[in-house]
Amino acid sequence: MTERPPDGMSLRRDGLLGTLAARSVRMRADLPLAFLDALLAVSAYTAIMVVRFDGQIPVRYQGNLRWFLPLVVAVHLVANWLGGLYGEMWRHAGVQEARRLTLAGGGALLVLGGGLVRGDLVSGSVVVLGGATTVILYGAVRFQSRLLAFRRRATSPQVRGVVVIGAGDTGAAIVRDMLESEAPLLPAVVLDDDPRKQGRSLHGVPVVAGIPYLPDAVRAFAAEEAILAIPSADGELVRTVANVADEAGVPLRVVPGVGEMVNGRPTVADVRDLRLSDLLGRLQVQTDLAAVRGLLAGRRVMITGGGGSIGSEIARQVATCDPASLLLLDHDETHLYEAAAELDGGCTELLADIRDRQLVDRLVARHRPEVIFHAAAHKHVPMLERHPCEAIRTNVLGTLHVADAAVRHGVERLVLISTDKAVRPSSVMGASKRIAEQIVLSRSDGDRPFCAVRFGNVLGSRGSVIPRFLRQIERGGPVTVTDPRMTRFFMSITEAVQLVLQSAVFSAGREVYMLEMGDPVPILELAQRMIRLSGRRVGTDVPIRIVGARKGEKLSEELFFPEEAPWPTAHPSIFALYPPLIDPAILHSGVSRLAGIAAADDEDEGAGLLHELAASDPGFIPVPDHRVGGLLTETGLRAHDSR
Repeated sequence: MTERPPDGMSLRRDGLLGTLAARSVRMRADLPLAFLDALLAVSAYTAIMVVRFDGQIPVRYQGNLRWFLPLVVAVHLVANWLGGLYGEMWRHAGVQEARRLTLAGGGALLVLGGGLVRGDLVSGSVVVLGGATTVILYGAVRFQSRLLAFRRRATSPQVRGVVVIGAGDTGAAIVRDMLESEAPLLPAVVLDDDPRKQGRSLHGVPVVAGIPYLPDAVRAFAAEEAILAIPSADGELVRTVANVADEAGVPLRVVPGVGEMVNGRPTVADVRDLRLSDLLGRLQVQTDLAAVRGLLAGRRVMITGGGGSIGSEIARQVATCDPASLLLLDHDETHLYEAAAELDGGCTELLADIRDRQLVDRLVARHRPEVIFHAAAHKHVPMLERHPCEAIRTNVLGTLHVADAAVRHGVERLVLISTDKAVRPSSVMGASKRIAEQIVLSRSDGDRPFCAVRFGNVLGSRGSVIPRFLRQIERGGPVTVTDPRMTRFFMSITEAVQLVLQSAVFSAGREVYMLEMGDPVPILELAQRMIRLSGRRVGTDVPIRIVGARKGEKLSEELFFPEEAPWPTAHPSIFALYPPLIDPAILHSGVSRLAGIAAADDEDEGAGLLHELAASDPGFIPVPDHRVGGLLTETGLRAHDSR
């Protein structure tokens, strides 16, 4: 016999019965608390009645006590049970539990007052005052762990006093969370530069003065750390606060932006240590994710150098766009394995070297990628100064192999990862990347929107100055700086990859894209900031030594040639450049000669020809579509026509 499925009324009835049954189980576990509640109710009402009548309870009320007190106990216990006051973990209770406690007490008071006062069976004031006192006692019992825990934390030597900087919504949330949580942090004082907030309090914590007062606040309130609770703070403000915190001798931690928070609202758990990227003075670039997804979803995407810092980050971000296939190509087995492991098998590993022309051609022919991000390259300036033929084999010839395979097998888009060192190059590395740009752009046309992307130093990438400084700081120094006047542009890996992906969307062919990099950062200042971030003192704990510029290094980098007037794009932080191209015959002849020199392993000749070819006068200027990333600009037209 087929059972009839339950109807809606049956489901609701069963759900209610299940809830009541669960509460009954919790009630049995909380019988000691219920017994205590009964004693408190009897004590409260009896005490109120005695006080109300100065110890002389009227005869008409005395006879009612034998049934009045059991009734009071029953009504309060039932109200508590229905209000969910049993089975709770009260050491974690908060506003929600306090609200339920108040509602349960109010409900009991209504029942008792409505049923007893009208009949003049008991004094109305006894019911009201007794009910209120009972609720207060219930709250004291249930919240005593929180109240006593707060007092214990305030006097515990393990608890650290905190100066919260920022009295806005985020600061208020952090103060409240510290007061309510069991974290070993207590807000001692709040600082804010807004005079309207000074002299007030935030959840009982005083707001006393502005940021410059931090050293005095640390001394006056015995604080041991500071929290910057301003998620929108720019680099200049962060640097100011970091300097004041350094003067005060306390570590500075920050509340991250909303995107980094676990639940979208700030808590103490979200507070993190200050990072170097917080101090760079630049806002993070936001990508048009919908446009990027529209380009990559359902497409076959190949990433050369997929095991490197940039390549693996490109892979992670491309993987979120649901490509039809994701191909990671790298000659380093370990890095390729690690990058693929982070994608949980959502890619195909291609263990290959771009210097092998035939292998690259076979792989592109076999997998038919529609989009290629070419990130494979040698990038260490001092090392390539000693090994220019390696720069030729990888950066020049490897790029030639990838570009030619892309043309031969119908790849729709090719994006080359370049560098600011390709602008007026003084190093072998920069010259090789300048020629790589020319190779890729020379193979672009209306059907093949190939482009390149230039950016400065990437924070945290392998071999960059940041990891080297970190290693030196961990060893206690010295931190070696080549020249105190040296400056560099910096960006995060996330920003770099966002630029790469957005450029792939914008490209109409023959562009070099660059990011608005902000102000260059002095390397000496960078070293000093990193030492302070580690909790050490510059010169005292970790010395800095000036060692002199190395061969091929510039004091400052440039992002574009004078003749590459930046054109605006649809993205306010991304600009397009249209570099003049070296005459194809000169470029072809020069690359062929470089291949012969690399085969002969003639380092001196290779370095000389790299610089000679990179400095070649342009044979012609391309005339691209006047739309830059879909944006028509009169300024861009005039700049182009004036050439």
